Amino acid sequence: MDTEFEAGAFLVDKPKGSSSFYIVRKVRKALGIKKVGHAGTLDPFATGLLVICAGRPATKLISQIMEGEKEYLATVRLGIETTTQDPEGEVTSVKSVPALSAITVEECLEKFRGAIEQVPPIYSALKHKGKPLYHYARKGIAIEKPPRSIHIFTLERTDEGQELNDESPYLTIKVVCSKGTYIRTLGADIGKALGCGAYLTDLRRTRSGQFHVRDSVAGKDLLEEEARDKLFQKVLSVADVRNLLQ
Repeated sequence: MDTEFEAGAFLVDKPKGSSSFYIVRKVRKALGIKKVGHAGTLDPFATGLLVICAGRPATKLISQIMEGEKEYLATVRLGIETTTQDPEGEVTSVKSVPALSAITVEECLEKFRGAIEQVPPIYSALKHKGKPLYHYARKGIAIEKPPRSIHIFTLERTDEGQELNDESPYLTIKVVCSKGTYIRTLGADIGKALGCGAYLTDLRRTRSGQFHVRDSVAGKDLLEEEARDKLFQKVLSVADVRNLLQ
């Protein structure tokens, strides 16, 4: 397998703090193949599933892989807003979290289920005049893109549904959504709808289409000398990938 490998896909559980491109570089080094790419970026603070494709026959399938619905587990910190809608930004607002009953929270979440319009965050990789929006945002220039249609198939609490307030300001949710959905923007929008603002403190992607994080290689394993062997233990052939895309 080692010497005959030409193309395939690898599921990697990205650790917190690493960029998606860093993981791509590690896979590229371990395999000794230049043509390597991922099917959907995860922000550095996020963890979870990255689908890595290596070799041209596999990288040609990236756009198809990205079409699949995504599943995430997220933690929303109510009462605080940041420039990036996540822990990497600067705090822009701090408000008291009012007593929010389980019913109030559920009524709020219901508004975000189904087909909705979402404004992409100014700190994102979306392009404007050939450069990502975060390039401008870091210079203090906020480029707002028009709202985009997305679909939230599932949005439910994963905590015990207790009342939220200043002493208990964390809302944990499971989200199943269409491609192009920004979970940190969803979290920020939920905070605004609840009247106190919010930002995402944790995000984990558990699934992309038929690819699941439970079948992945641990990101830390890519730092070891046996990285190549660890990858080949769970390699998906191009035929495997095509079957999962059907």
